[in-house]
Amino acid sequence: MALEIIGKLIKTLPVQSGTNARGTWSKQEFILETLEQYPRKICISAWGERVNELSAVPAGDVLKVSFSIESREYNERWYTDVRAWRIEKQTTAGVATSAATTDNTPLQPPLPTEDTSFINQQVVDDLPF
Repeated sequence: MALEIIGKLIKTLPVQSGTNARGTWSKQEFILETLEQYPRKICISAWGERVNELSAVPAGDVLKVSFSIESREYNERWYTDVRAWRIEKQTTAGVATSAATTDNTPLQPPLPTEDTSFINQQVVDDLPF
């Protein structure tokens, strides 16, 4: 299952790095804000090469992020990790599918046609009180 999200890069957090049995690693978390009527902020982590890709993107740019979600338990508490495996900078044409949401105007479904046949009918009040 491929999960993707398009949003505006709000902030990149400092790069974290270290060494383990397999060598050195680097990780950088970033905050993405969705392009919806009620925007949500999501903290996503980038690992390895994705950290280099992320360093070339300034805050405010629109990104399409493919990611995976995994939860793990530690000391009877659950932690969820949202890990990016592809980060693509979106152009104006790439965001055309969500153009209505970029100006904070939600996409509205068409209004249902209203039944107005009851307008000229007399209302009968049959309530006992």
